[in-house]
Amino acid sequence: MGKVNIVLHEPEIPQNTGNIARTCAATGASLHIIKPMGFEIDDRKLKRAGLDYWHQLDITYYENIGDFYEKNADAQEKTFFFSTKAPQKYTDITYPDGVYLMFGKESKGLPESLLHDNPKTTVRIPMRDKLRSLNLSNSVAIAVYEVFRQRDFSELKDQGELTQYSWDS
Repeated sequence: MGKVNIVLHEPEIPQNTGNIARTCAATGASLHIIKPMGFEIDDRKLKRAGLDYWHQLDITYYENIGDFYEKNADAQEKTFFFSTKAPQKYTDITYPDGVYLMFGKESKGLPESLLHDNPKTTVRIPMRDKLRSLNLSNSVAIAVYEVFRQRDFSELKDQGELTQYSWDS
């Protein structure tokens, strides 16, 4: 199966990025961070949120969105933009192998010009009207698990084990 890529465009809150890093480590998704960031990457809150998993994370940093697209040639045709302003639901899409799921900064989301230029690949997580948005780390988790659900979780362990009992008894 193809790789899943999570792209954070100018993230502002270290705890969200740390939680997203943990989700990436748990699913094998790669994390791409486009600067500027609202924090230093060695921020203790960021590392605390994903500390146990930091060494298992595939993470790349970019100076700006142009740098991101320059270094990821396939991203132009495989990026899906998550926004409350989107014209369609995230479940309306069949995500390709090597997909890039892009999320904007917590305070403003993705630039509207980017959304306007990509209407067929801009998607929304449904929620009640008149609310600003879901938490960024929750949105990323919803999106990445939709991609894996569409793949029948083929790359993930999908069955747990008890420590003191057997499921057979």
